[in-house]
This record gives sequence, structure tokens and C-alpha cells, in this order.
Amino acid sequence: MGYTSDRTPPMGKPLMLREDDDRRIERLKTRLGAPSKVAVVRSALDLLEKQAERAERVVRWRRAARVAAASSAEVLRDFQPHSRLPAR
Repeated sequence: MGYTSDRTPPMGKPLMLREDDDRRIERLKTRLGAPSKVAVVRSALDLLEKQAERAERVVRWRRAARVAAASSAEVLRDFQPHSRLPAR
């Protein structure tokens, strides 16, 4: 990372926003009591990352449940003839 001429670290990358998006961020900043617009954007990014991670976990869980269900049904069929309980 380079430094500016007065030995301070440079600012981050500029983000071009439409006027209505800028107003929305300002309103959220006020409602949330956030110290800056950047804090609002970071909060939104954190929430989006958590939502995406949860969606990925749900996909993995569903896949695992499908695999386990097939195996479980097979084992159940294997033990069915040996069961002392009457068949339904």
C-alpha cells in the first residue's frame, strides 16, 4: 500500500452511487445511528454474506439429507422382513 505526499494512507476506492441510493444510505445511517455511510454499507455487506453462507449451507444440508434418506430407506427395507411388528 502506498502513501500520499503527507505520509497518510490513501483513501479507499471511490464508489459511484445514484442519487436515490445515496439518499437511502443517508436515511439508514440516521435510522441505525451509524457513524458513516461506509458503516452502513459494511453492515449491509455483512448481512448479505451471512445470507449467502446460509443459503449455501441449506443446499449442502438438502443434498446430505437426500443421500441419507436413500441409505436409510434401504436399511429399513433390509430389516423389514425380520421385524416382529406386523407390516402395515
